[in-house]
Amino acid sequence: MTEITALLSDPAAWAALVTLVVMEVVLGIDNLIFISILSNKLPPEHRQRVRRIGISLALIMRLGLLSMIAWIVSLTAPVFTIMDNAFSWKDMILIAGGLFLLWKATKEIHHSVDPSKSDDMLEKDKADVVISNVGSAIFQIILLDLVFSIDSILTAVGMTDHLPIMVVAVLVAVAVMLLAADPLANFINENPTVVMLALGFLLMIGMVLIAEGFGAHVPKGYIYAAMAFSAGVEVLNMWSRKAAEKKQAAQAARQAALNKAETAEPGV
Repeated sequence: MTEITALLSDPAAWAALVTLVVMEVVLGIDNLIFISILSNKLPPEHRQRVRRIGISLALIMRLGLLSMIAWIVSLTAPVFTIMDNAFSWKDMILIAGGLFLLWKATKEIHHSVDPSKSDDMLEKDKADVVISNVGSAIFQIILLDLVFSIDSILTAVGMTDHLPIMVVAVLVAVAVMLLAADPLANFINENPTVVMLALGFLLMIGMVLIAEGFGAHVPKGYIYAAMAFSAGVEVLNMWSRKAAEKKQAAQAARQAALNKAETAEPGV
């Protein structure tokens, strides 16, 4: 209790908390995009539940990992060396997570380009395997939750030594994820072009995870700046398409009015 009181009166602790909350929210975007894409492939009545379960599991994993900080920090210790490159458990987890993201995003892109029926357990119209669908979705979410949770907690450990600050930052970040989950998933579902953009983000995130697993540090600012720029371009494209649709609708209404007027003339 004394430690928490001291932290509340420490401006540096508040600055660390704000910075860490922002970082955790940004890191949670990757997790949220994956959960949104995966849940949107399920029947509508199951989507919200799977998103809630996925985000809740992310919270449980993060808090569980925070309770084992000493073990988490030990994950960065080298386990073996290949060609002068030392690999730790963290590196291997990042590489495995990156490969999984590459596989999943590539598979989803292929399915979007070639919409013919497949044996995918997450096919929307297979009502007879809904239970397996939900189980498969949750299992894949757990795998990525683990990767993103370890990355998130290691980031937190690197930014502050105070456990209460880490816990509060994680709770705030997960609360933001819960609030943003449904709007983001619905937005992606209602805009097919955004799905492809989000899958492209997952490919990029997968490559970044693999690169970091091999020791190549990629500044997160560059990654999220590229994502923000791409999202901005897509927003402009959406506005352009909506403007074109409104123009076509107005022209069609005008033509319909002219046709009606011409039809009514003989009887005048």
